[in-house]
Amino acid sequence: MAIFFQKLKLIFKDPDLRRKIFFVVAMLAIFRLGAAIPIPGVDPVKLHSFLEGNQFFGLLNIFSGGALSNLSIVMLGVGPYITATIIMQLLTMIFPRLKEMYQEEGDAGRKKFNQLSRILTIPLALAQGFALLAMLEKQGVLGNLNLFARLTNIIIVMAGSVFLMWIGELITEYGIGNGVSLMIFAGIVARIPESIQQTLFTFDPSQIPLILGFIVVGFLIVAGVVVITEGERPIPISYAKRIRGMRVYGGTSTYLPLRVNQAGVIPIIFALSILLFPQMLAGLLAGVQSPAIQSLAKTVVAAMNNAWVYATLYFVLVFVFTYFYTAVTFDPDAISSNLQKSGAFVPGIRPGRPTAEYLAKTLTRITLVGAVFLGLIAVLPLAMRAITGLVSLTIGGTALLIVVSVVLETIKQIQAQIVMREYE
Repeated sequence: MAIFFQKLKLIFKDPDLRRKIFFVVAMLAIFRLGAAIPIPGVDPVKLHSFLEGNQFFGLLNIFSGGALSNLSIVMLGVGPYITATIIMQLLTMIFPRLKEMYQEEGDAGRKKFNQLSRILTIPLALAQGFALLAMLEKQGVLGNLNLFARLTNIIIVMAGSVFLMWIGELITEYGIGNGVSLMIFAGIVARIPESIQQTLFTFDPSQIPLILGFIVVGFLIVAGVVVITEGERPIPISYAKRIRGMRVYGGTSTYLPLRVNQAGVIPIIFALSILLFPQMLAGLLAGVQSPAIQSLAKTVVAAMNNAWVYATLYFVLVFVFTYFYTAVTFDPDAISSNLQKSGAFVPGIRPGRPTAEYLAKTLTRITLVGAVFLGLIAVLPLAMRAITGLVSLTIGGTALLIVVSVVLETIKQIQAQIVMREYE
């Protein structure tokens, strides 16, 4: 405990670290202010009754950081930006030029890549805003709006999404942690007092076993995410001795840490983004005057509402995106080349291509453990929902999974800043 308070004192004592933390708090406060400003024409009573117990909009509300619960100007949240990022990273597998830009051109290439993601966010926000508002209007949540009012609302929610994208990147660049993840985290945490209040006012003694079961599942999720996030496989690295004049350089040994889950919370966010898209599209197509399209939309909605189908898709997507994001962010060939240039090698492995193959094989094996475990932890609340029939367990479990992962990543970045300053 004394070490904790010592670290906390060091955080606020250092002016640069203090400035970064206050900057993050200020940006999150602006985000929460925007989440409290509703778009024109909202019927609060119908909105509350529509959102209550709706799994799809409950999960969508997580990505909007709680902004969807009152149809605010930032109701889309960072969803369009996340979708744009997924599309761009998928395209790196298809177009070698994009992969070269992202992995081999350094900061300049990443800036170009990120700029393309930002540009793609705008049409995606327009499409998602149109689909979501049209769906809500058919449910009677929005009043009978004229064409100008509809266009105004679509432009407002698109601008709100772009604004949040900008805030997220400001947090990442000038603050601590990943801006997009922190905004999702802030929205989840902001809903905790309301959830506690609702639980207290609607408390039913017969639900005590369910609540205790959810608490146990919550502890399992926290423990599982901590174990997988902190787990790593150290790869021994040795440096060859070099003689320059009368001095001998090198000859030291260290290790290269390969994390069990290199992707962190990103696979969960990506998987949920993909799962939400067909549900939103089906909701929009349900009002089309075509029996075939309506039947297709109903089939999609029924499939996504099936606990087993949803859990299977969720597990597969988390598993796949864990491998995908790891492959995008960790390049064994580049690591092997850098080790060879610096005179380092893995004992018992030839430098160059054999080292790259060894790193790729090792990473594939340990990522398998991380991907399977993360997928199981992700679908655990879904299993609880299938047993109890409570939709809130699915939403609460997913939110808890994101919160724990974001907290761990942010703490690691803060600790890195502290270590750097203590070293100086």
